[in-house]
This record gives sequence, structure tokens and C-alpha cells, in this order.
Amino acid sequence: RVNDYAESLLADQISQIEGVAQVLVWGTQKYAVRVEIDPVQAAARGLTTSDVRSAIASAASTTPVGTLAGSERTLTIDPQAPPSNAAEYRPLVVAWRNGQAVRLDQIATVRDGVENERGAGWFLDTRAIVLAVQRQPDANTVAVVDRIREIIPSLQAQIPPSVSIQITNDRSQSIRDAIDDVTGHLMIAMGLVVAVIFVFLKDLRATIIPALTLPVSIIGTFAVMSLLGFSINNMTLLALTLCVGFVVDDAIVVLENIVRHVEKGMGVFQAALKGSAEIGFTIVSMTISLVAVFIPVLFMGGVVGRVFREFAVTISVAILISGFVSLTLTPMLCSRFLKPHQHERRPNLFSRAADFVVDGMATLYRISLDFVLRHQFMTLLVTFATLVYAIHLYIVVPKGFFPVEDTGFMFVRTEARSDIGFDAMAVNQRRVAEIVRADPAVAYFNSSIGGDQLNNGRMFVALKSRDEGRTENVQEVAARLRRAAAEVPGLKTFFNPVQNINIGGRQSNSQYQYTLQTADLDTLLAAVPDLLAAMSKLPQIQDVSSDLQITNPQLKIQVDEDRAAAIGVRSDQIRSALYDAFGTRQVGTIYTATDDYAIIVESRREEQDDPSILGRVFVKANDGSSVPLSAVTRVTREAGPLTVNRQSQQPSATISFNLAPGNALSDAVAAIEQATQETGIANSVTTGFSGTAQAFQEGLANQPILLLAAILTIYIVLGILYESFVHPITILAGLPSAGIGAIWALGWLEMDLSVIAVIGIVMLIGIVKKNAIMIVDVALDERREGAEPVAAVREACLRRFRPIMMTTFAAIFGALPIALGLGAGAELRQPLGVAVVGGLAVSQLVTLYITPVVWLYLERLSTMRRGRRAPTVAKPA
Repeated sequence: RVNDYAESLLADQISQIEGVAQVLVWGTQKYAVRVEIDPVQAAARGLTTSDVRSAIASAASTTPVGTLAGSERTLTIDPQAPPSNAAEYRPLVVAWRNGQAVRLDQIATVRDGVENERGAGWFLDTRAIVLAVQRQPDANTVAVVDRIREIIPSLQAQIPPSVSIQITNDRSQSIRDAIDDVTGHLMIAMGLVVAVIFVFLKDLRATIIPALTLPVSIIGTFAVMSLLGFSINNMTLLALTLCVGFVVDDAIVVLENIVRHVEKGMGVFQAALKGSAEIGFTIVSMTISLVAVFIPVLFMGGVVGRVFREFAVTISVAILISGFVSLTLTPMLCSRFLKPHQHERRPNLFSRAADFVVDGMATLYRISLDFVLRHQFMTLLVTFATLVYAIHLYIVVPKGFFPVEDTGFMFVRTEARSDIGFDAMAVNQRRVAEIVRADPAVAYFNSSIGGDQLNNGRMFVALKSRDEGRTENVQEVAARLRRAAAEVPGLKTFFNPVQNINIGGRQSNSQYQYTLQTADLDTLLAAVPDLLAAMSKLPQIQDVSSDLQITNPQLKIQVDEDRAAAIGVRSDQIRSALYDAFGTRQVGTIYTATDDYAIIVESRREEQDDPSILGRVFVKANDGSSVPLSAVTRVTREAGPLTVNRQSQQPSATISFNLAPGNALSDAVAAIEQATQETGIANSVTTGFSGTAQAFQEGLANQPILLLAAILTIYIVLGILYESFVHPITILAGLPSAGIGAIWALGWLEMDLSVIAVIGIVMLIGIVKKNAIMIVDVALDERREGAEPVAAVREACLRRFRPIMMTTFAAIFGALPIALGLGAGAELRQPLGVAVVGGLAVSQLVTLYITPVVWLYLERLSTMRRGRRAPTVAKPA
């Protein structure tokens, strides 16, 4: 009862904390009086379990008895309190036979016990009760955990010292670690970006100017996030880290254009005015088109849309603020802090080295550009080839949903044969617990068995942190434990890493689910074993299991209606007698000052292993005699389903599975769909993926739409800005090369094309076209001044080579800390960073040559169209 008080107190107090949705209890051991009836002894005294039940219920009655209300006084009647424990119930008189009292302890074993003796929980080797706290959907995990930790000391002081409170499985710790690591990545990215600017400009004053746009943009973004109610989480910090690489792009372009005029001898103030005016439209085009790429993400539905909505809004706000700062703050700072160009100043060693690298790249580019401009048709063929190859890569690349994160926790499920007893299951569970505890990577774990299915067990395993010496990731630890646990005979063990992003679905042994449902249960029972066997042979998946276990031994009891009616035994009497003997019927309640406790009636535990006990269970006949159930029933044995779940009001079965090492979810989905077709399941059976696998299928179907929508949105925005249908095509021509680079980088690191990586490719669409915008803008200006097309585009490429290289390297180094995959929760962020770095690295080499060639061909096409549209002027006679 001490444990009951502590459990009730903690559950009640914690459930009242702001942000807590509910408190689930595992392994509860609430006190109860258990009465185990000996049906033979009861029948020998002319009693049935129904008689015993009625006697106990009468003794436990707390019916109010009223008061004595006289003319001069009122007296409250206080009857004798009912028994409150097993010892007080043992002498209870159940009946009177042959002049003697039949007491309860003569026909039953009465003992102090717990309500559910077919359930148990442990913390390591110690019996424990586990309280699992679930937060509300809109609550902040870290804030909820902090509130709980604040009240734990006061709760510990209110409970007896024999009960200790141990905080385990703190999911907020992984969030805190991830935020700390992302914050560190943000600072590293800022440092790398500033270093890139300094290498190209070789001037500390000039470097500080675009560097100041970083804190201004980030602080402004925080302000907007606060207005929108956003929190600092993995997605928003990921957005801020990534935008570090390109929020400075606009400032770099403005600064570089101003510095170029200063290097030509123009005054600083005049250079600031002229340089910012020249580049103003380019900055607007770059900023608006980059924000436009995230518009489709904002309108995405499903879990992917909910996950990335804050990401898209945060990064869009940062870009808009940086564009505004670049056109206002940056020119002002340039006019105040830049120094006039001094030709006579001798450069230092760093400047000479930087000039050697930068000028060398520029020279190499000029030579290669001239070669490309002499072979334009070949370059055009390369452009079309990159488009075809990019589409081919997207089709064949393995695709996944969200990467598996290393949160430091695993959820383990154990499954034994369907007819296993509770004690045997407890022994098997302890064997697995010993294996888990012996693993050097495990810090602690909770374990429990019982519940709806006695053949299932659960464990929640916490791994040691990286600081404590763990070198393997959670998947490697799970694979090692899976091999060790396979040695436990008669038990299947399923290890699943706990993920921060979970998709709804029925609880199962593995991460992914495949569901069958039909209106006919027999058809379902016939289909599941064949498909389960086929899926178990697939090399792409492992840990295959079904929640429809059809080999559960059953005792089928058929009532002889004629014989039962002849002796006056009703069907409800038979069912009631069976439940008294083999159920856990609560027949009364003990009320105390702090809680209430159940009185439970059942047959003796040692007799429940023998099916012949049915012959020793009795019911009352019309003449008052006790009739054994065997006299009015027939018992047969057969196998049947342990449980049958329903979905959409139809019987259903869920087959769960995990991915085998080295396989993508797209490979597994294709293999399962083929196995379903080859198995020949009846047409009346509806099949389909559910939970995470279903969300993956929906997301996979939406990926091409997302990419095409992003491209179309940018095309429309650029078309409006340039008032042309042609120039946006030039600007978008280099996008396929970015997709090729992203997929190459992912394949090199053995990553599949996950949803995170697709978002990275969407970002690439916005980043890569910025280089083309800078080239096209200058080329159009040169054409307006009368330059020939080839000379115009050549001048544009050479003039914008330095800012293009600066912005590209800034974006690459800004995403590099994420691509390296360091820190807590890096598995979720890394594919995005890898896609951005790989895409930029390849597209940088390609777009510098593709863009001028495509522009030239489209410029010729435009010239031809303008020539055909020119009006014919009649010659004078």
C-alpha cells in the first residue's frame, strides 16, 4: 500500500503540470485481497463459486445505514467496519452446514496480493513501477521536463523513504544536446564564411561589412520567430545554420561590386552609390527567387509539411532580412569604412598567396570559358545530357523517409509462443535483460511483461552517451544485441531505435507496418501465414512478425443445451462459474482513508495448469444440488487467434518489419509489393502500408510534384522580374547538374534519397540559380550598351566570377558542419548538408559554362523572333 500511495501521488501531481497530457503506468502492483477458491472443497459443502462470491460481497458492503433521529437527539449509526485485509476475511462465515459454520479459509486460500499478478516491471534487477509521462502535442518537451524535475524533490519528501524515485529515459536530453551541437555548428559556419570573404577580399575592413549582416539577419529572424510563436528547435536552428552560407551572398555581391569600383580608382562614397545601384535589381531577383523556392514547402501537407513548415518560414525570413540589409546597411558601411585603393602599397605574404589562388582560378576559368564559347554546340549537348542523367539518377536512386536518428534510446519488444505461462515469460524476459545489461554500451533499462498479451514483453533501453565512451551508433548496438538475444530459446526479440519523428500507426514489434484487412475473418486467417512466410524470406527486411497469432491453443466449451435445461442449469450460470474460476472477478472493494482496493475471486493457481479442473467447477441445479460443468458441457481443443484487431470495422492483421542493413525503404516497399502479388492473396483482402511506410509512399508520390512546383514557382517569379519567358530558362539551365551532384554525394556516403535530402535539393534550386542571375544581369546590361552577344556574356562571366566563387564557397562552408554529421541528432540533418555541399560543388563547375552557352542560344532565338516580327517598310517610289 506504500507503493500504491507513492504511485497515486506521483501520477496525480505530474498529470497536473502544464504541458502534460497523461501519465501512463507500467508494472503497477496495487494491493488487493485475493481469494483462491478450491471448488472441490466448496462442492463438498454444497457451495458453488457464486455462493462464495455473494458471501464476500455481502461482508465487504459499505451501504449507508442512516441515523437515529429522535425528538431530542440525533445519533449516527456506525456499523462494524468491513474487513480490510486478507487476515480479516479468512474467518468469514460463508454458509452454515450441519450445524457448523463454513468459513472462507476452509474452502479457499485467502492472501494479500496485487490486482494484476500477470504483470511485472523492473528497473535493472529491481522490481519497479514505471510512470511514463506524455506531453501535450503543442507543449515544449524541454520545458515540461524542467517542470517535472522541479517538483521531484518535494514529491520524494512526501512519500515513505522505502520508495525511491529514479528519473530515467529523459528524452529532453537528446534535444538539449542536439541544440547545443547545432548552435556550435552555427558559430563554426559563421567563422568559415567570414574566412572565405577575407581570402577573396584580403581586407579586414571589407570582411567585417558582410560579416555584420549575419548577426543582424539572425537577430531579425529571431524577432519574427517570436512573433510567429516559433521555438528554437532542431528545424529552426537547422534553417539558421544553413542560411549562414547564403544570407551573406547578397552582401557579398554588393560589397564585391563596390570594391571592384574602388579598385579601379573611384572614390569610396561614389563607388558605394554606383555599385549598389548597379547591383540592386540583381539582389532583388536573387532574394525573391530564393524565397519563392520555399513556397511549395509551405503548402506541403502531411507530416513532412508539418515538420518543415517552421524550417521554410525561418529560412525565408532570414533571406528577406538579409536582402534588405544588403541594399541598405551594406552600402552605408562601405561608404564609411572602406579605404581608397592604394596601388603603391606592397601586399603581404597572405595577400600574395590569396592573389595567386584567386587570380589563378580566374585565369584558368578565362581560358576554359573561351574554349567553351568556341564549342557551343558541344556544351549545349552536355546541358541536355545533364538533364537526362539527372532524371535517370532520381528514378534509380534508393529512396527513404527520415534517417534513423541516434537518440541514445531503444525500444525492445519480446515475443514468446502464444500459450506461454506468466512465470515462464518472466524467466525469458530476465534472460534478455541480462544480455542487455551485460552490453558495454548500455547505461540502464526498464523492463516489463504482462498486459493485454501475456506472451509479450517490453524494454526501454538507454545507451551511454558519447562522453561516456560509447563509440557505436544505436543501430550497431541494436544489431549486436539482436544477435545475442537470438540465443534465448523460444523468444523473439525486436530492437528498434527510438526516433524523435514518429508517424502514427498500430503499435508493433518493428518500425514499419504492412496491413491486411477483409470482412471475412477466415480469409484473413488463410492469407496472413503465406504472406508472412514470403516476407520473412526477403533479403531487404528483417524482424518480420505479425500481430495476428493464429496458433493459440484454445479450449472450446460446448453446452449440452438439452441436458442443462433438464437439470435447470442456464448458460449464464455456466459463463459466470467459468469467470469466477478462471477470470479475475472483483467481488468487493476495501475503502481506506487514502485509496480503495479490490477483492478478487479466482480458482487456485496450481489448478489452472490442468484443463481437467473443468470437471471440478460446479453450478447450482434446480433442486439445489451442485452439478459439475463436465455434466452439461463438452470440451475440445483447437488452435485459434490469440487476438484479432480491427481497422475500419473489419478484421485486420499488421505485419511489421525493419530494414535490413544497407537497404532503403523504397527497396523494401517494392519487394513487399511484389511478394504480395506472387503470394496470390484473395481479391477480397485489402493490403497496404500503414504508419511510417504509408507516409513514405505518400511523400514519395509528392516528391516530383514538390520539385516541379519549386522550379515552376521560380520560373514564374523570374519571368515577372525580367518580363521575359526566355531568361528564366537560362537561369534554370544549371539545376540538373546540382541534382546530379547531390545524388552523387549521397551515394558516395551510402545515404538514400530521404525527405531531408529532397529538401536540400529544393534549396539547391534556389541557391544555384543565383550564379546564373548574376551572369544574365551583366550580359543584358552589356547588350543594352551595344556589345555583341558573345562579348557581352564573356564579360559578364569574367566580371561576376569572383562574387560567384565567393558566394558558392560561402554556401558550401556554411553547410559543411552539417554535412560532416557531427554531434547529437546529426543523422537527421546530415543528408540535407551533404546534398547542398555535393550539389554546389558539381553545379559550380558546370553552370559557369552552361549558363553563357544557353544564354547565347536563347539570345539568338530571341533575335530571330524579333526579326520576324519587325514591320516591313515600303520603299518610296
